[in-house]
Amino acid sequence: MSDGVPGRDRHDRQPERAPDPLRDLANLNLLRVFDALLQDGSVTAAAERLHLSIPATSRALGRLRRAMGDPILVRAGRQMAPTPFALRTAPRVRSLLQEASALISADREVTIADLTHTFTIRINDGVAATLASAAVEATAADAPGVTLRFVTEGTESVEALRDGSVDLDIGAGDAAAPDIRTAVLYRERMVGVVRADSPLGRHRRPTLAQLCRYPHVSASRRGRARGPLDDALEAAGLRRHVAAVVPTFAVAALLVASTPYIGLVPQRLAEQYGQALGVRWFPVPADLPEVDVRLLWHARLDADPAQRWLRDTIRDAFRSPS
Repeated sequence: MSDGVPGRDRHDRQPERAPDPLRDLANLNLLRVFDALLQDGSVTAAAERLHLSIPATSRALGRLRRAMGDPILVRAGRQMAPTPFALRTAPRVRSLLQEASALISADREVTIADLTHTFTIRINDGVAATLASAAVEATAADAPGVTLRFVTEGTESVEALRDGSVDLDIGAGDAAAPDIRTAVLYRERMVGVVRADSPLGRHRRPTLAQLCRYPHVSASRRGRARGPLDDALEAAGLRRHVAAVVPTFAVAALLVASTPYIGLVPQRLAEQYGQALGVRWFPVPADLPEVDVRLLWHARLDADPAQRWLRDTIRDAFRSPS
């Protein structure tokens, strides 16, 4: 029987093309769905983020599962949890999306006021306490659609910058690879802090011997009780007693506020929160090393307009005092 087209019958019809999983994975929109699903862990939340319908996002998840040969998200109680494969793949997908975005926008001006994006910033806790509020206020003033997502330092590995899971690294680290760019944000020094009613707080510049009369709290993410101050005390024939070791400077400041302990914290932290916490700060009479706090980012983001704006905004909002 003819199909109504002259000169053709059913034997001449072209077979329907089977779905091609690789073609699906080359679809940037599908990869954006994957990225949103991994960030939100929910079809509904991913649909809201991407301004898609829930059925469309669910169909995209089905296509991703077929193309990748993996469930990607599985039910875990009332929530969805990513598979190990999805967790391993997510940073590479995010990096691909960022590179594609940079390629598309390379010759275009970005309207910062209309920018809608989430930037992930890995940050040291002592820096976060003083930088986060300034950075959030400065970016919100120019780009209300931007979200700053701060994550703590679990490792200083540059791989997070390479694979795109972190946009900016802010801390005391140096650029350890040729593909990592860096710029000094400011120079920090450590100061002593005591409770406001401590007898030591009456001394503007206590001596090393006076510091050794009180118990100390040490802030170390790695749980170390010894630091540069101990070297200075040892050279002077002195020794302090470390009564507690805590993981962050913020916890150290809170502990000092409620005990007779002495703590060492970044000067900016002491200046900004000392009065509110009820602690006083003072310079330490020792040659303690100052620390350069740096911005680090991957070379592929050098020319990206949105990334340049973010770096410039953070630098402007957090300039070192004269």
